[in-house]
Amino acid sequence: MKDGALKKMELKRNLMIKSGIENGLQNPKTIRLSRELDRLMNQYELELIHERLKLPMVD
Repeated sequence: MKDGALKKMELKRNLMIKSGIENGLQNPKTIRLSRELDRLMNQYELELIHERLKLPMVD
């Protein structure tokens, strides 16, 4: 699960960087990709915390 999540984050990060270079940092597409990356990172961190504390995940 961790490897898949890390790959998703890396892909989203690369898309965001490409969009920022091509469209600008204030472009709606770049901002959307940044927010999606934030969500992926937050979810990953939450899963790590739950794993460390052995808590069940709640969607």
